[in-house]
Amino acid sequence: MPRKRVILELGTGNDLHGGDYTKAALRAVQDALHHSSLAMLRSLGVDPKTGMFVEVTIGVQQPEKVDIEAVRKSLPYGVVTAKAVKGGLDVIDRERGDNAVIANAAVAVRLELP
Repeated sequence: MPRKRVILELGTGNDLHGGDYTKAALRAVQDALHHSSLAMLRSLGVDPKTGMFVEVTIGVQQPEKVDIEAVRKSLPYGVVTAKAVKGGLDVIDRERGDNAVIANAAVAVRLELP
C-alpha cells in the first residue's frame, strides 16, 4: 500500500545561550509534537509503533552540528527517519561572543492507506 501523509506538524525551538544546535532541534520537535493528537490511529486500528512512519526535517544554520540520532530517538512512536537541512536562524551577539540558535522542525506522519 502507498504511504500517504496524514499529518504535518511544525515546531520551533531554540538554545538562547550556548549555540547548541541539537538542543534547539530537540525543542523544535517537542514543540511540534505538543500540537498534535493522533487519536485517528486508534480509530483506524493502526499500531503507532510499527504502522506509523514519521519523517522529521530540522532546519538550522549549521545542519552538520545536529545529532540526528538524538532527534530520531526523541520521537516516542513510529518508524522514524530524520534529517537536518540549512534553515533556521542564528542570532549572534558579537559583544559577548554568544550565539542564539533557532531551529524549525517539520514532522510528517505517513500511514499505509489504500
